[in-house]
Amino acid sequence: MRDRICLVTGATSGIGYETALGLARAGARVGIVGRDAGRTERSAAAIRGAVPDARVDVFVADLSSQAEIRRLGADVRATYDRLDVLVNNAGAIFDRHARTVDGIERTWALDHLAYMLLTLELLDLVRASAPARIVSVASMAHMRARIDLDDLDGARSYSALKAYSQAKLGNVLFTAALARRLAGSGVTANSLHPGVVATGFAGGTGGWFGFGWRLIRPFLIAPSDGAATSLYLATSPEVDGVSGSYFAKGKPVPASAAARDVALQEQVWALGLRQLGLPASAA
Repeated sequence: MRDRICLVTGATSGIGYETALGLARAGARVGIVGRDAGRTERSAAAIRGAVPDARVDVFVADLSSQAEIRRLGADVRATYDRLDVLVNNAGAIFDRHARTVDGIERTWALDHLAYMLLTLELLDLVRASAPARIVSVASMAHMRARIDLDDLDGARSYSALKAYSQAKLGNVLFTAALARRLAGSGVTANSLHPGVVATGFAGGTGGWFGFGWRLIRPFLIAPSDGAATSLYLATSPEVDGVSGSYFAKGKPVPASAAARDVALQEQVWALGLRQLGLPASAA
């Protein structure tokens, strides 16, 4: 990975931090994205402490805001003349229904639309760096999910797990649609399940979900193990040219039937473009 440039979102803790650390250890220059400037700087310092010759760049953005994502895209393009690997990792689960500054339910906005918008903002840079890779952290939670087009934002019936699972299904659908559009470009796009990882992503949730998460957390896998498949897809020569696939434990596995529905992939792609205010010709 020497001379490669990688960008990892949600890199201040958990899977994202371990992914950024692993890329730095492999010799890549790594850009890390976090919402809080202090935490992001501390994460960069920790990576430099663990990897003395690490080249780490800090980017700060609230990825629930489309304006912030567009500003981030401009900052990345101004900093780098190439981008070999983009790892879409940032996400969270929320126990209460809320909308973002753009008027979109925040789980869908952060866990799905942020992947789509940042990827499209950086796609020209990634294309110009081919062979290059786009890696999106999804979840096995997508397996029982469906896209509820009649109540996408959960205004009528909201649950944390339903909203999260729907967004993770969105990740897998988006990745498949993106891979079709990138065919022949030298850029691959894959999604993955990291495992059920002991991170803080659900730490702020209350109710039964938050209680259950805190109860099982001691039995979950470590973030370093959770980052293994992200790192595999970002770095391994074994997946050169592999695109549009869904991985778990470092192996391609079948995604859900809904995730493999090409018509639904295209429907969610078009929906995302409308929500992001982008033309149908994007990508």
